[in-house]
Amino acid sequence: MVRGKTQMKRIENATSRQVTFSKRRSGLFKKAFELSVLCDAEVALIIFSPGGKLYEFSSSSVNKTIQRYQKDVKNRAIKQKPTEENIQNLRSETADLMRKIELLEDSKRKLLGDDLDARSMEELEEIEEQLQQSLISIRARKNLLFKAQIDQLKEQEKILAKQNKELRRKLPWTVAFNLVLILM
Repeated sequence: MVRGKTQMKRIENATSRQVTFSKRRSGLFKKAFELSVLCDAEVALIIFSPGGKLYEFSSSSVNKTIQRYQKDVKNRAIKQKPTEENIQNLRSETADLMRKIELLEDSKRKLLGDDLDARSMEELEEIEEQLQQSLISIRARKNLLFKAQIDQLKEQEKILAKQNKELRRKLPWTVAFNLVLILM
């Protein structure tokens, strides 16, 4: 027997409507359960009957699922709609960064010695002072590295001296033993 296609319109007979509601509700709960088990999905189903009775199914907790849903909806709304305030803040931040980039490029040109013809005596003295401070910092760092390297080499020297002393202590026995072997 083939079931005919059901027209999607309200069932007028109250008894038939209630029977259809009960059967379809059960089928819907079954499908929700299968989906949660087979696909490891978090499912929550809430149904109010025409009489106002509540029916619910949840693979975990209805409240937890609803909170998760609300949080997700809120996050999507934030991501999709950048507010005018956010846009203005981004524009302001972009302008600040552009000014900083320009200042850094100007400073770089100064330190590389480019565009010095347009500089005043005070600016040139300031650049010279910056370079002197940079040289002092570089030399201090270089001296620290040299000191660390010297300390490391002194440690290696101590180890090698100890090994050399140990070998010299063993040497007379080795030479005497080899002479005895040769004489035999």
